[in-house]
Amino acid sequence: MSDGAKGSGTSDDGGGGGARDGGGARGPARWLPYAGAALALCLAVVALVVMTASRGDGAGTGKTPDAGSADAGFARDMAVHHQQAVEMSFIVRERTDDEEVRRLAYDIINTQANQRGMLLGRLEVWDLPKSSQRPPMAWMGHDMAYEPRDGSLMPGMATNTELDRLRQAKGKDAEVRFLKLMTEHHRAGVDMAQGAVDRADDGVLVRLAEGMVRGQRSEMRLMADLLAARGVPSG
Repeated sequence: MSDGAKGSGTSDDGGGGGARDGGGARGPARWLPYAGAALALCLAVVALVVMTASRGDGAGTGKTPDAGSADAGFARDMAVHHQQAVEMSFIVRERTDDEEVRRLAYDIINTQANQRGMLLGRLEVWDLPKSSQRPPMAWMGHDMAYEPRDGSLMPGMATNTELDRLRQAKGKDAEVRFLKLMTEHHRAGVDMAQGAVDRADDGVLVRLAEGMVRGQRSEMRLMADLLAARGVPSG
């Protein structure tokens, strides 16, 4: 699922169904993201089996990447980056009844949980660790001026303080906070994914990164529209 934003307008009605039922009567609808995330993990397992069968599918070299490669660095860092996007999406679904925002969050949960499973699956295929002592983004080949702080480990990631404020907000305030945080998250994610397209050798990983660039750019356009509808510039 490389273009998750496309589904934001056509997702299963369960993604926003809670808005129609009211905050206290969402019933089964509020559990749909959890079921969707579980399904995404199952799909990732299937993808891992397929990728294992195609071990060594490189985009030119045919070699298995090593732990210090751009391929491994991207897979590790983007898995962490995606995890926070999923977390923020779960939070906002509990803090607003707005159908459009809840549907967008639903799509992000499913898309990025699936992609995260594929990234970790690729590390499994290569028999590489899922963590590293190297600084985040070191694989991009240049010094990162970003200083990790308050739980924000990489560019675009929200701080713990920002996540706490999102958890405390509700209604329009929660929607605007989420859309602004996720826009920054996506902007950095696109830069990281494009870095993998430019530097990685593994064909499967490169295609996955290309899909992330397309999907997150599309979602950024949608989020700009949603912010504008709330009288807030996307910045």
